[in-house]
Amino acid sequence: METSNNISKATRLTLFYASCFAVVTNALSFSIRAGILPQLGNELGLSAEQLGFINLMWFLGFPVSMIIGGLLYNKIGGKIIMQFAFLAHTAGIVLTIYSGSYAGLLLSTLLIGFGNGCTEAACNPMIADSYEGNDIIKMMNRFHMWFPGGIVIGALVSRFMTNTSFGWQAQIWVLMIPTLIYAYLFWGKTWPKARTQEEASLSSNFKAIVSPLFIFMMICMAFTAISELGPQQWVGLILGKSGADPMIILALTAGLMTVVRYFAGDVVKKFDQTGVFLISSVLTVVGIFLFSTQTGAMAYVAAVVYALGIAYFWPNMLGFVAEKIPNSGAIGLSIIGSVGMFAGGFIQPVIGNWIDADKEVASRTGLTGDELELVASQATLQTLTVFPAVLIILFIILFVWVKKIKRQQKEGR
Repeated sequence: METSNNISKATRLTLFYASCFAVVTNALSFSIRAGILPQLGNELGLSAEQLGFINLMWFLGFPVSMIIGGLLYNKIGGKIIMQFAFLAHTAGIVLTIYSGSYAGLLLSTLLIGFGNGCTEAACNPMIADSYEGNDIIKMMNRFHMWFPGGIVIGALVSRFMTNTSFGWQAQIWVLMIPTLIYAYLFWGKTWPKARTQEEASLSSNFKAIVSPLFIFMMICMAFTAISELGPQQWVGLILGKSGADPMIILALTAGLMTVVRYFAGDVVKKFDQTGVFLISSVLTVVGIFLFSTQTGAMAYVAAVVYALGIAYFWPNMLGFVAEKIPNSGAIGLSIIGSVGMFAGGFIQPVIGNWIDADKEVASRTGLTGDELELVASQATLQTLTVFPAVLIILFIILFVWVKKIKRQQKEGR
């Protein structure tokens, strides 16, 4: 039986499952790289700032390909975009393993970023076109729950392989497993059509994109992305001397995010998106602050609070745009995601620079060894609390704004 968007229920589910494996590939490239950063630094003699620039390539390739994919989605379709994602992922994985140099790692990480961005550019509008109403929010969260879910898998795999003396090259090969699975599941499948003509029209898309609400959401997305992706990418270096296992912290954080995103549809229905955003920003501030002040077992408590804070940011920002600004279409979703990745990317070398600078400041006080690393890392984390603190203000504004829009719609204005 065909659905209203010209695909069967079985095809819709297969496309959704394929999308989940694709986002697992994205997540593994995030968490395994976080796990091997210390190995890369030692083996190639790279500074924290240079490692930050390698991280930046992942975040840079992501939004560039997202925007291009969003612009081309209605012309060439998501199927072709995902074929390019497969080629970029495969080329990036192989080049990472055989590059052996700083320049090679920059290029290979950029290619993986291209693959990740194409995944988002194709799969987000596909899910938005496959479902309606609150189901969009529910399925968008269940799709994006596999990013933290993949981080859990990657963090545990990286920790096991590192502890059993596997090199970082062997860890990168793991990325090919979900890559091959999603390529197989997507093969030969029909993709859904846009829900309305306006969504398929670039002129209508751009008109919606320059609206004040969309621009405001772009600002919010930048701060949510920094709050989420900043601390997580540096967990190995920042928390390495805290007395807690960094990869267990990463796995715990991502695991909780996976679970709570599964139930996001009911939570958002009860508190509304703006209420969820506001609560999340408060929890994120508390979580990062606890990371910056606590050591040992308390670092795991900080991870729980932080995970509950950031869990609903990314998928619900996309869900908000898909539901509240639907005429922005595939390009609107790509732009919102791209803003997040640009922000999350360009903060990487900045964080690396902050770590180097905080180490220098701490060393002047006579600190050395593990104590030096811990004090410098905690100082960097305290700086990062500024971003979710700003979000509290922004989401209060959004809460009032959306309430006003709903009141006007109810009054028929």
